[in-house]
Amino acid sequence: MSVHERFLILVLNVGSTSTKAAIFENDGITAQEAITYHAADLSRFKTLADQLPLREKDLLAFMEAHGVTPERLDLIVSRGGLMKPAPAGIYEVTPGMCDDLMEGKYGIHPSALGPAIALSMARASGKQAIVADAPSTDEFHDLARLSGLPGIGRTSAFHALNQKAVARRAARAMGRDYSALNLIVAHMGGGTTIGAHRKGRVIDCTHGLSEGPFTAERAGGLPTHGLIEYMHQSGHTVEDMKKELVGKGGLAGYLGTDDAREVEAMIEGGDEKARLVFEAMAYQVAKDIGAMATVLEGTVDAVVFTGGLAHSAMLVRLITDRVGFIAPVLTYPGENELVALAEAGLRVLRGEDKMLPYD
Repeated sequence: MSVHERFLILVLNVGSTSTKAAIFENDGITAQEAITYHAADLSRFKTLADQLPLREKDLLAFMEAHGVTPERLDLIVSRGGLMKPAPAGIYEVTPGMCDDLMEGKYGIHPSALGPAIALSMARASGKQAIVADAPSTDEFHDLARLSGLPGIGRTSAFHALNQKAVARRAARAMGRDYSALNLIVAHMGGGTTIGAHRKGRVIDCTHGLSEGPFTAERAGGLPTHGLIEYMHQSGHTVEDMKKELVGKGGLAGYLGTDDAREVEAMIEGGDEKARLVFEAMAYQVAKDIGAMATVLEGTVDAVVFTGGLAHSAMLVRLITDRVGFIAPVLTYPGENELVALAEAGLRVLRGEDKMLPYD
């Protein structure tokens, strides 16, 4: 197909209380909306599957408002969910994939609704639906899988879509091919993951929920004995601890806010505790970047910062001061996931990338 051909692509990213949707004509957005829901309204649904009719109806209303019917689309692209662990790439959405997601075979998360909606629309319109670089992307080498305790393995769960997208963007900026580079990518936000990209594959990465530096609202990796004692003394259940570790840790736990802008304002106002905590977060990010440099055996072409916290010039500077000796630093703030998904769809439509089988 000619790269000059015009393609119409629907992109959707389903979260717990929103459906972010956009219509792309090639790589340009023609319409975009965040369809939001109140948690209380969604609580009446007993299962994720019960939400499907409402979510799909609202998505179709968004498309109708912009004069687009499913039949006009060339492709439907959804953010992936907690699917079967598999290498990065573009996968056709299949009934088997949706069954795994909706049954929670590999974990339950509202992102499962995206592929299910995409498949429903694809069936109705005779088009195809795909996902790209799902959070369950797994390209670890064998050394990365051992934790140190038999029975507990290290698993891959990270911001694969955004990490891969900015890695490709960095490669273009360097005039190189992603598959020829060694990169360390740090996605920093509510969750932070730091990955070692070797020749186009993420061979090791911190886990988004249970490893790595503390974040805006997550505890990150903790001293194991201290964690056991804390849980015993507090009387917390397993579910209590999960909520505390992911949601009440990091900046939120130490300073009462998960907004880095507020923390920076506190520092500028002379708050020394805020300064210590913010610098400690930068210190921990830098330590894990250093660890990933050893994974790549010291051969690193660039260190890349991305995610919402990469908007903080203070944080980027604090980390760069410690890791700048490793390799040149590139910064791409934010999470342009809709754009990354559209780019994946465009590569498929232009014949530049192939869809991989899921089942």
